Amino acid sequence: MEELICNVEFLRSGSETVARVSSEAGGVREYHAPSSNAVIDQVINDLQEEFESSPET
Repeated sequence: MEELICNVEFLRSGSETVARVSSEAGGVREYHAPSSNAVIDQVINDLQEEFESSPET
């Protein structure tokens, strides 16, 4: 059975890249950066910390 654990959206707003992340444990949050790589790094780090600290089911 599949279960959605997070949803990630990447948007471009002018010269800025925005990421919207939604997860059960972390809720909804946004990241802003001038480059795609920078915002992707922020999302990766946040999700890695979130999933490493959450109990496995």
